[in-house]
Amino acid sequence: MLHELAQILVDQIFDWGYIGIFIMMAIESSFIPFPSEIVLIPAGYLASKGEMSIEMIMLSGVGGSIVGAFINYYLAFLVGRPLLVKYGKYIFIQEHTLIKMEKFFAKHGHISTFVGRLIPGIRQLISLPAGLSKMNQSQFFLFTTLGASIWALILVMLGYLLGENQELVHEYLREITFVTLTLLFILSLVYYAYQKKRS
Repeated sequence: MLHELAQILVDQIFDWGYIGIFIMMAIESSFIPFPSEIVLIPAGYLASKGEMSIEMIMLSGVGGSIVGAFINYYLAFLVGRPLLVKYGKYIFIQEHTLIKMEKFFAKHGHISTFVGRLIPGIRQLISLPAGLSKMNQSQFFLFTTLGASIWALILVMLGYLLGENQELVHEYLREITFVTLTLLFILSLVYYAYQKKRS
């Protein structure tokens, strides 16, 4: 039922065009969990039919993701951990999830902002530990933009190339997610070894 409700909402948002994509991706990247797949894959499919522009989809999607990420960043930056722990459950942020994010951020450092944007289930909330640690905003913007751009491009191109075949979309999305996570794991090891060597 949740998926059907989300689909109805997406259909309505698409009537608003690129502004709708911007709004949905801002929601998806903030504290309200919402799968970006049901926004960007259909948008890519519409681009393949000539009804939308890939460039504008990317601009709207990434722009919305950045805004949503900064909402979480400033939420954590301004209210701090005690208030997030106490009241986070009212905005879909559980304490155990926050602890998991903090551990991930502490283990992987600032690059986790980039890595986290590419991991389903983590990407929406990785901005919280960045805000709590008062990460440099320019670095946060850079890593968030890079991660959001890669993820958005993957989904848009899946919709563009395979939009009519939902089974292939899901199959390739799983495979791409697996390959992405493997590459990120390798990247994290290289980064960790580099940091260890420097110190």
